Amino acid sequence: MKAFYSNLRIKYKLIALIALLMLVIGLVTYLVMRFTFKAYDEEIYKQSASALNSASLGVEKELRNMEKLSFTIATDSSIQSYLNVIKQGGSDYDNFLTATNLRQRLLSIGGFEKYVLSFHILDVYRREYIHGANASMLSNARIHQIVTETSRNNGGISYIFPEHGDIALISGREIRQVRNLELDHLGALAVRLDLSRLFRDLVGPMNQGDGMFAILEENGQSLYPPDPTIDVSGLSLRPGSESGYAVRELGGEKFFVTYVPSSYMNWTYLNILPYDAIFRKTETAKQSVLVIYLIVFLLILLVALLFSRSITGPIERLSNRMKRVQLGHFEDALLPEEQEPAMDEAGLLHRNFRIMVERINELINENYVKQLAIKDTEFKALQAQINPHFLYNTLESINWSAKAVGHKQISVMVESLGYLLRSSITGKEPLVRLEEELATIRHYITIQQIRFEERLDFRTDIPAKLLGCLVPKLSLQPIVENAIHYALEQMIETCVISVSAEERDGRMLLAVADNGPGMEHDVLNRLASGELVPKGTGIGLRNIEERIKLLFGESYGVAVDDNEGGGMRVTLILPIEMRDPHV
Repeated sequence: MKAFYSNLRIKYKLIALIALLMLVIGLVTYLVMRFTFKAYDEEIYKQSASALNSASLGVEKELRNMEKLSFTIATDSSIQSYLNVIKQGGSDYDNFLTATNLRQRLLSIGGFEKYVLSFHILDVYRREYIHGANASMLSNARIHQIVTETSRNNGGISYIFPEHGDIALISGREIRQVRNLELDHLGALAVRLDLSRLFRDLVGPMNQGDGMFAILEENGQSLYPPDPTIDVSGLSLRPGSESGYAVRELGGEKFFVTYVPSSYMNWTYLNILPYDAIFRKTETAKQSVLVIYLIVFLLILLVALLFSRSITGPIERLSNRMKRVQLGHFEDALLPEEQEPAMDEAGLLHRNFRIMVERINELINENYVKQLAIKDTEFKALQAQINPHFLYNTLESINWSAKAVGHKQISVMVESLGYLLRSSITGKEPLVRLEEELATIRHYITIQQIRFEERLDFRTDIPAKLLGCLVPKLSLQPIVENAIHYALEQMIETCVISVSAEERDGRMLLAVADNGPGMEHDVLNRLASGELVPKGTGIGLRNIEERIKLLFGESYGVAVDDNEGGGMRVTLILPIEMRDPHV
């Protein structure tokens, strides 16, 4: 992936970078929206749970009041005495009076309760005594259910849910009297509670609009409302569990359900709100943000593409021109029909490239003209000079003539001069083997010894293993010539000129020493600075040092020192490079 990205063009890198930034911004926006909407859900839950808690507390308060009221009636001594009289039996008239007194007592105890439909007292013979604003006779099945449920709790409260055609919630108790340290069964009490009115007063605001308040029994069945418009039994909630909220789908429609467990009964209070009615705006906002983000993302990518083209376009055009110039088409440095580029960095590159190409073209033309002039001059100089081959052939004729008349010295000088001339005009390589360079020096010394006779003492000390080392061509002969010029010609006594070689630290030190008057130590620096002007027109020390550095590097060159026996010592510092003698 790193190599792939590195090889991408700049405009694609810019587009990829901007796309990555947009994706990061989109992810951050999504997370912020999700956090915001979750906070919105939590706030709705808090408000719904607050209303639900208030309603449940009001319901449970009334249930506790009913529990206290039923306990007051069941333990009332007058009611217990009336039921005891009925249990003992008597005439019809006595029973009628007792029943009248029993109803009056019920009126005095609980006749003004708001949510009580009616009070029902069942004697031991299951005869019913009723009092209340909405009194109605209970069915036999309902009476049997009340007697059965209340007898199980041994005087404790029993809640009997709407059933058997009765839509009221019944708070029932068994009525018992203490007699001879035993509890004597006298009958049962049933207080019918108006659930519709109770819930309408306490949770009426929650049922406004499309919302609905509901109660689930312990078995998950709906207790309220009696005829729900929504089947709350499919909510899959555990009654009595912790409070919370959930999104459930009922009948193909989504609902936001807040649930709170009852602290008094095994009930679960529910506040059910249509999901779309609450979150329609938030869902619209989510979709709008998504659509706007996609549109902005595409627009930014388009702008990024145009922006990257504005940057990379001039660079690509410049690259194409460079390729054309690389092929030799200098006329393409600036196309005639092209407009002047802008003054940004790309425009500066275009201008600098054009100026550079124009300058290179000028230099090429200038150098071409100079080369033509040089070639023409050389041609004319060659025409004015004696052909070296003709000169060499002439020297050979002189040599044979000298041998014919017996002039050996002339013959030797001519042979040596012919060797020097032949070595100078043959061989184009800049490096020769050391033994070949020594042969050139010996022929040169041969001529000089005929001239100076016993005043010239030439010596060599070269190890055999170094004879195959490569040295620059004509590097020793100029130094030997300098020794003759600056040492031998300045002396009356014999001048000793020696050529020696040694290997030291992986390099070859090739030295030419004499016992003449010597030279200044800074001769090379003075030659380089132009302070010292060399005599003659031959190859000097400065030229030799420059050739060595060009061939082998800056760590090699020429050193000038005093000779131990007097005079000067010039040392060539060269690498040890060998060549096969048969090549």
